[in-house]
Amino acid sequence: MFRLDELVARLGGELSGDAAITVRRVATLDQAGDGDLAFVANRKYLSRLQGSAASAVIVAPDVRPLVEGRPCIVTGDPYLYFARVAQLFHPAPVARPGIHPLAAVVSRVPASVEIGPGASIDEDVVIGEDVIVGAGCHIGRGVRIGRGTRLAPRVTIQHGCIVGEDCIIHSGAVIGADGFGFAREKGGGWVKIPQVGRVVIGNDVEIGANTTIDRGALDDTVIGDGCKLDNLIQIAHNVRIGERTAIAGCVGVAGSTTIGARCMIGGQAGIIGHLSICDDVVVSAGTLVSKSITRPGVYTASLPVQPHAEWIRNFAHLRHLDALVGRVRSLENQQVGPDDRNPG
Repeated sequence: MFRLDELVARLGGELSGDAAITVRRVATLDQAGDGDLAFVANRKYLSRLQGSAASAVIVAPDVRPLVEGRPCIVTGDPYLYFARVAQLFHPAPVARPGIHPLAAVVSRVPASVEIGPGASIDEDVVIGEDVIVGAGCHIGRGVRIGRGTRLAPRVTIQHGCIVGEDCIIHSGAVIGADGFGFAREKGGGWVKIPQVGRVVIGNDVEIGANTTIDRGALDDTVIGDGCKLDNLIQIAHNVRIGERTAIAGCVGVAGSTTIGARCMIGGQAGIIGHLSICDDVVVSAGTLVSKSITRPGVYTASLPVQPHAEWIRNFAHLRHLDALVGRVRSLENQQVGPDDRNPG
């Protein structure tokens, strides 16, 4: 539990009301009760503020007059402030040093490392201090893992890959599987191209459950510092992602594509191979990126949902769009005589 003045002393912001109010957790406006700290991150939820039972709220300066005497913390970004408060209430787990008797560990590891049951660590692996290796993880030959990184149960990191410091990799993630590389024979058969590159992951990277990042064919697949990858993402071989880029769930990035720094890729977007996306690009959910993007901004290439019958009618018109364009051009090219323009 924290007093409001303790939170402000740690995280900043401006305190209004009883500084001695103690809060035990953060909660939504609807679910908050006595002892809870709620937040208003969007003005569309203001109608719920008055009825909330929260002991205190986090608000922006323009919302402060609407709090009506309730203790509050005023900050320019309530959602960011909420995230930092939530971290105080729910600190990251620390390693419980030791190797479980059911783990198979060939390499030497620091005494501060926690290795769970069923984990396997191959030869020539280097693991930093305070690393957590969850139950059933596999760490391949020659892998390097930086200080403070946490692997949830059943993470696989294949041979030769590098993971930086303070990373979080969630269950089912596979780092360093072979990329999809084949050469086709004249008869239609496929010849596998050995994938001899690595996956190199920077510091402070989070990788969601069941996300796969393929190793490079020759060069490395690279994930920059501070990147955040959601669940069920496919990153193909030789992809390079710049620092602090965030990618939502079910995105697929095809091989040899470069994504810049500080980009945001919406859920179920698809990015075809061998493209380049510059820094500070936002790709909307469901968008197919089929050509390189050279200017920062927001890019969208998806249709909004609509009733099925309406979609059928619109698509019927779309099928005849080419013929319609031809008719318009034909009309534009018709020559009209002077007498026709001035019939009187």
